[in-house]
Amino acid sequence: MEYLMSHIEKEFFGATSEGIPVYQYTLINKNGMMAKIITYGAIVRELWVPDSSGTLSDVVLGFDTLQEYEAKNSNFFFGAIVGRYANRIAGGRFEIDGVTYQLALNDGDRPNALHGGVKGFYTRVFKAVPMKTPTGPSLVLKYLSHDGEEGYPGNLDLTVIYTLTNENELKVEYRATTDKPTVVNLTQHSYFNLAGDGSILDHELMINADNYTPVDDNLIPTGEIAPVEGTPFDLRSFKVLRDAIEPLKSTTTKGFDINYVLNGEDGKLKLAAVLRDKRSRRRMEVYTTEPGLQLYTGNFLDVKGKCGTYYGPYSGLCLEAQHFPDSPNHANFPSTILRPGEEYRQVTVYRFVVNGCKEKKN
Repeated sequence: MEYLMSHIEKEFFGATSEGIPVYQYTLINKNGMMAKIITYGAIVRELWVPDSSGTLSDVVLGFDTLQEYEAKNSNFFFGAIVGRYANRIAGGRFEIDGVTYQLALNDGDRPNALHGGVKGFYTRVFKAVPMKTPTGPSLVLKYLSHDGEEGYPGNLDLTVIYTLTNENELKVEYRATTDKPTVVNLTQHSYFNLAGDGSILDHELMINADNYTPVDDNLIPTGEIAPVEGTPFDLRSFKVLRDAIEPLKSTTTKGFDINYVLNGEDGKLKLAAVLRDKRSRRRMEVYTTEPGLQLYTGNFLDVKGKCGTYYGPYSGLCLEAQHFPDSPNHANFPSTILRPGEEYRQVTVYRFVVNGCKEKKN
C-alpha cells in the first residue's frame, strides 16, 4: 500500500517531574512506515516497519509513559540520543589544552563516565520543529547544553534531524557547535528487534569491520586496534547471534559490548552493518559517516516495557555509530575534540528492506 503523501502528527505526551511539557511527533512516509519520536531525550519510541507480507511491527524497545523513561531509562537509554559523550570515558577524566575535566562516574560498579552523565542528553527536553521534505517527513530537534553541564566545558549548540524517508530509511543527522574547546561524541541508542517480539538470538548479523578496540576489565579500550580474525568478535560474514554470543556468555559482559573499527573512510557514508531476521524477512542496513560502531546485545536487559512486555537479556540489540570509547585519552584514536569555529557533523542511516528479490541478487 502506498500513501499519497507523507505526513506528521503532534500530540502531548506528558510533563516531566519538573513540569516541562513533552510532545510526541509521529512521522509517516508514503509507504506507511511510521516513527514516533518524543522531545524527551530525542527518543525514537516506536518504529513501525513492514515485513514480507506488508504487516507493520514496532521494531524498537521502549516504554509507554514519560514517567517510565524518567525513572528507568538511565539504565537502558532506550531510543535516545546520548551525549555529550556517548560510551565510556575512563575515570570520567579527560584533558584539553592542559586543563583536566572531571565527570560524574555513572557506570555502575565501573569507575567510568557513561553516555554523557547522570543527566545526559537522554534526559533533556529538546525543542522540535516538524518539516516536510521531498524525501520524507523530518523532525528537527534542538538543545543547548550549557557550559559546565555534567562537567563538560563550553556551550554546545546541538541539532538532531530525524528523517523518515520514502525509501524506508530512518536518517539521523547531527550538527553541533561550541564556544569553548570540548569533547563531542553522539549516537542513537535504539534497541532493535526485527521480529517485533521475542529475542534477537535467531537474527543474523554482519559488521563491516576488520578490526576492533579490545577492552580491559572496566570495558575501557586498551588503546590497541586489533584484528577481529580469530576472535569471537569476527562478524565480517553473517552469523546467527545465538551462536556468536555463546562463547561470550562466560565473560563478564555475557555477550557483545564492543566497539568495531569500521572499514571505509571516516567522514564518508559507508556500510557499517546488516541485521536480518528470517522469520519476518526484515533486513536493516546501517550506514554511517562515523569511524566506529558499538555493538551491544542487550545482555543485562531486565525490565517491563511497552504494553507490559518483559524485556529480558537479548530482547534487542544496539548498533551505535560513534567515535571510539575513551578517545580523549588515546592519542591514536580519531579525535573527538570540537573547537570554536568548527562544526560537528555526523550522518547515520538505518535502511529497512524486505529480503526478497534484492536479497537474491547479493
